[in-house]
Amino acid sequence: MKVFLRILILVALGLAIFSFYITRDGELYTPKGEGEVKLNSGTYEAFPLPDYARELIDQNYKSYFVEVEPGLKVHILEIGEGFPFFLMHGNPTSGFLYRKVVENLPLDKVRVIMPTSLGLGFSSKIPASMHTTDNHIRWINTVLEELELSELIYAGQDWGGPIGMGALALSPNLLKGAVILNTGFDWSSEERDLSPAHATVKMPIVGEMIVEVVFSIFERLKGVQGDPNSWTSEVAELYGKPVYDSGNYKAPLAMMRMVPDGPNHPSSPAMLKIDKYVETLKIPAEIVWGMNDPILGKGLSAMQANFPNAPVTKTSAGHFLQEEVPEEISEALMRVYSKVLE
Repeated sequence: MKVFLRILILVALGLAIFSFYITRDGELYTPKGEGEVKLNSGTYEAFPLPDYARELIDQNYKSYFVEVEPGLKVHILEIGEGFPFFLMHGNPTSGFLYRKVVENLPLDKVRVIMPTSLGLGFSSKIPASMHTTDNHIRWINTVLEELELSELIYAGQDWGGPIGMGALALSPNLLKGAVILNTGFDWSSEERDLSPAHATVKMPIVGEMIVEVVFSIFERLKGVQGDPNSWTSEVAELYGKPVYDSGNYKAPLAMMRMVPDGPNHPSSPAMLKIDKYVETLKIPAEIVWGMNDPILGKGLSAMQANFPNAPVTKTSAGHFLQEEVPEEISEALMRVYSKVLE
């Protein structure tokens, strides 16, 4: 009996230590660049891309950091000259999500700016507790201010929708047009989860076990695509390797938990502000939607209510439609661009 009790105590102690470890907040990781990138708005710290990322994009890309707070660096990919296109990705990807869209844009006419939210890609990694909607919005707004933009056309998908639109709400004179991809801006007074996965991972320890221990979220995301073959091992590495190599891979789970599940969620006040801002918009806009998205595919009608006059392009893509239908997205961007210039 004593032996059994000792074993039971050791098991309980082990589980307690393991639970403490996997639910840790995570450490700040600040990447270091090399050299400089000079823009009209100033000089920035350059970041030489590793080979596995560099080989997937044009050699004319600029890669640099904007420091939004001491030690907090937002990684920026940029290419082209002309009217600014500000493209925001979602969780758990990075600015590289728009690389195929860029291939179909006239880079002698448009300047394409693709930030990566803190915690993902080559941006700084932050403790899980710092992942709040308000923080992400403020950091991206600081990027807009640092780059001294006076106007732009915006596109956003997944968390890139609320984060990008929230940042623009803080600088409301910038936004001249928009292309809306699978995302949501609406505040809700109802208690509801975005998806069964979001409902599951919000549970302490269970979420950490699923997202950080048992499975690699980056490998499994082919399941949210219309065409699973669009999410190759190369694509999974592009988004996952910088996160895992940093030693802090808290962002994917933390950003899933940022998704509001009712009016009392910490993200709800920010979402309400974004909702009210979107109601004021009188801009050229288009919607490009992945109808086979198991997370947000059913949200098209709600988005159409936000932009009732916006043309809609329905596609067979899934959640990360930039990987599947980049031409449709670039064409929508250029149609909005033409309307903005009228």
